[in-house]
Amino acid sequence: MKRGLMALAGALAILMTQSAGAQTLRWSAPGDAVSFDPNAQLDSFTQNIQLMVYDTLVRRNRKLEIEPGLATSWQIVEPTRWRFKLRPGVKFHDGEPFTADDIVATVMRTIDPDSRNKGNLATVVKAEKVDDLTVDIVLSGPYPLLLNDLTGIFVMSKSWLEKNNAMKPGNTSTGVTTFASTHANGTGPFKLESYAPDSKTVMTVNEGWWDKPEHNLKRIEFRPIKSDATRVAALLSGEIDMISSVPLQDVARVTGTQGFKVVEDPSLRLIFLGFNWKPELYADPGKKNPLLDVKVRQALWHAVDLDAIQKRIMRGKSRNTGTMVAPPVPGYLADIDKPLAYDTALSKKLLTEAGYPNGFKTGLSCTNDRYIADEQLCLAIAGMWTKAGIQVDVKTESKATYFPRQDRGELDVWMLGWATLPQMDGFSVLSGIFASRKDGYGGSNAGGMAIPALDDLARKTAVELDEGKRRAMMGEAFKIAKDQALFIPLHQQPLAWAMRSNVDMPQFPDEYVRPWFAKVN
Repeated sequence: MKRGLMALAGALAILMTQSAGAQTLRWSAPGDAVSFDPNAQLDSFTQNIQLMVYDTLVRRNRKLEIEPGLATSWQIVEPTRWRFKLRPGVKFHDGEPFTADDIVATVMRTIDPDSRNKGNLATVVKAEKVDDLTVDIVLSGPYPLLLNDLTGIFVMSKSWLEKNNAMKPGNTSTGVTTFASTHANGTGPFKLESYAPDSKTVMTVNEGWWDKPEHNLKRIEFRPIKSDATRVAALLSGEIDMISSVPLQDVARVTGTQGFKVVEDPSLRLIFLGFNWKPELYADPGKKNPLLDVKVRQALWHAVDLDAIQKRIMRGKSRNTGTMVAPPVPGYLADIDKPLAYDTALSKKLLTEAGYPNGFKTGLSCTNDRYIADEQLCLAIAGMWTKAGIQVDVKTESKATYFPRQDRGELDVWMLGWATLPQMDGFSVLSGIFASRKDGYGGSNAGGMAIPALDDLARKTAVELDEGKRRAMMGEAFKIAKDQALFIPLHQQPLAWAMRSNVDMPQFPDEYVRPWFAKVN
């Protein structure tokens, strides 16, 4: 009897919590936004949270198709000049009107040499005001993906930046912070009320938003909870309404609990390992870097048992891959999407042929709060490499410290996830990962890799307007990466969110949480 009363009391408590917070969405994820400065980082989770506050010139709808945002229309005036007509009557959260001056300031701040995300507008030279509601974006050459790029460029207020001495961008890799690192003033559907890193972020609805809301939210409360068990417990106890993502081992448990649901779909995010291309490894200074030898890289790939990882760690929900882009993305080639076979004996043979019969020592670094099962994945790979005779100095850490180190090229073998955002195109991989770091390219090529053929293909692809030829060049680049084992693709990450049954939150393959489409009933 007592157990029944306790269960009833618990159910009533949850119902009361749901009723009391009917227009508040409380959600959690393993990590936090690393900054509110749009130009300070390249972390897509951070950009996801920022997109709740900031708008873009063009945006993606429910089908992830590009549609007008702060720009109502656009035209190509000449091959290197695009003209955008801006939406009238839009105001920033502080009440200031939105004009072409804000687009000029936003673009110039993004392409500033000290901007961490300048590669997101690698082909843009400048922005020019035509009149208060018209602006030109000038390119270095013809470029077919400008609209794709602009879906990830968050429009900032020039007057707000000037008033707060934040015209120059911050940068999480170099440690530069500005007022915009912890404050925000956009035109988006929600206003930033408070941001306490690694603790709590609160947003309130922007009642003056220019668009017609499809949501019924008044408030968003985000809490990063690193521990999987604690995050799930917070959901099931009624402390929060949604978690993204739900640990794979808890999917069945949440699904089987009355009042909760799990939404699962494939993700565009591909998890892979990259290499240090410097003369020496950090784990074994003074000796030649073995990773510069293609046979060593192939040996490392052959030593990874992807099937075991897929079955035991990813609970059968990931998809093994042999290339660097997911199937729905332009540039994907099915005929090279096959991993090198797991073969420890072959791995040892290749190491011997490369001059390392007794293996070598390398570092292996991963996050422990960014990707699904990232720490477990890293430890498993370290164990597999050990079986092949490689000494592995494995380290996992929070993304807050990991990504700046990875960006500075301070790691030997490193893990990264890539969802081709904001472009949703294979060129994102060519320009951001394959190309060497110069002229706005190679924003995430931190290991020092410089392959002339890939540099050439990245730049040719950037200006190729024939879609067939463009995709062929991207495919050629992906084949080079596969043949030379320039990276070790692991899998497409599964996407699973858990939430109360009264939460209607549509899910998207780019993993973005879009609360402007959400309803809490």
